[in-house]
Amino acid sequence: MNTSFRLRENGIDLYVRLTPKAALDRIDGVETAADGRSHLKARVRAVPENGAANAALERMMAKALGVPGSSVSVVAGGTSRLKTLRILGDTAALVKRVEALSGQPKI
Repeated sequence: MNTSFRLRENGIDLYVRLTPKAALDRIDGVETAADGRSHLKARVRAVPENGAANAALERMMAKALGVPGSSVSVVAGGTSRLKTLRILGDTAALVKRVEALSGQPKI
């Protein structure tokens, strides 16, 4: 099954499609792209200038997943809509939280 994240030894890599300059900060569930890859859809009010939208995404995901802000970082796609977030923490707990956010069935 295709999921919006990849397991790591010390957490997960979460694939996100970010829409900046939105009306409000929110997570819109999982979407599958034409190429078959899945990603979590997220919106932030911040503008995509000087890393503001990436920082807003990191803060929103940290809060949503119940981890410290320092545990979430954009590791790929810094200037792209499609991003990879590295989230450090207990892998099993993070998987459960991401599935709850995205409405994905358990794998």
